[in-house]
Amino acid sequence: MGGPAEGGFSVAFDPLDGSSIVDTNFSVGTIFGVWPGDKLIGVTGRDQVAAAMGVYGPRTTYVLALKDYPGTHEFLLLDEGKWQHVKETTEVGEGKLFSPGNLRATFDNPDYEKLISYYVKEKYTLRYTGGMVPDVNQIIVKEKGVFTNVISPTSKAKLRLLFEVAPLGLLVEKAGGYSSDGHRSVLDKEIINLDDRTQVAYGSKNEIIRFEETLYGKSRLAAEGVTVGAAA
Repeated sequence: MGGPAEGGFSVAFDPLDGSSIVDTNFSVGTIFGVWPGDKLIGVTGRDQVAAAMGVYGPRTTYVLALKDYPGTHEFLLLDEGKWQHVKETTEVGEGKLFSPGNLRATFDNPDYEKLISYYVKEKYTLRYTGGMVPDVNQIIVKEKGVFTNVISPTSKAKLRLLFEVAPLGLLVEKAGGYSSDGHRSVLDKEIINLDDRTQVAYGSKNEIIRFEETLYGKSRLAAEGVTVGAAA
């Protein structure tokens, strides 16, 4: 795409996230990631200049984040076809709300099973639709919670880094939340191939610490003096 920036922009997008739940009339969405220049290989999510997701549910909304503008912003599509800015999110706090994706991985990933058992034991509220867009959107709108999608030896990663995980990572981190692949922010993962896939968690700081510590025994966010988030 052209534009005032030298080299224009490249856009990676998932046109219909949640295609498997269209027939049940659940909310679905669209995911966009925008990078400067004409290459989408050898870049990271942190190089994005913007990210957005459309949510097609009882309301039609778009959630937008710009690299150099604070917060993550929700816009509502009005009946007359105009967009109204309805919410700015700058902080994702703590709250017992969880969306556990790929639960089949708990069969042969005992650490993921331990994490899910913790949520149940601590009486977290389950809010999971099977669509990544609505499940991550609720973290931004409700300003709390955690979304997980974890791999195991027999359940491989499905979520694409370029046009699912990285754009949503920018939206969550600009909203004041955190992301992780188990070891680092998903925004720091280099895109080697267009179809690269990864496990992921999004949520509040303490939830991401719990995610990393439960699965891998330690968390970068628990260390003193570590700069985290989209502005790192």
